[in-house]
Amino acid sequence: MFEFCDDPDCLWRLRLTRLSQPVCLPDGQVPAGAPVIELHLWNEHVPPIPPQGPDLAWAMRSARMLIESTHALGRHMRRDARLADVQAVGAVTMLIFPGDQSGGEKMISRLGFSLFPHRAALGRFGEFWENFYTWWLMWTYNAASLRRRQLWHLRRAEMWMSASEFLRRY
Repeated sequence: MFEFCDDPDCLWRLRLTRLSQPVCLPDGQVPAGAPVIELHLWNEHVPPIPPQGPDLAWAMRSARMLIESTHALGRHMRRDARLADVQAVGAVTMLIFPGDQSGGEKMISRLGFSLFPHRAALGRFGEFWENFYTWWLMWTYNAASLRRRQLWHLRRAEMWMSASEFLRRY
């Protein structure tokens, strides 16, 4: 994983990897094994949730940071030769889930990402350890975000966009 930007408001770190399974997107299928950019939330940069819970000011700041970080990635993709062959940009997240009709789901959709349920490579065993690690990171960097999330009930989603569509938008 690496940082592509030194802006303290940047929310993304990157990992170059390969898709473990094909992803069907609106503009075509990205095959298993294709090189992709995997987005990771830069936990130290996520605005802390206020003690009384997320409010409109927190949501607006977070949304602005997410949009600006995504534009910064688009600019960076055009300059970094390591990213020239990637076929998709995406992430695995537990912050949103397909069909939950949340503001997060709507924002990810407006940004152009397609949302899918996540299938852990090691099944339920792998899912438990992924969730435990994520829960631990949230507890470490933004404990207030766990207020409505229990370790045993975490669900993950994948969000993907083809690299060509990403560059067209950003």
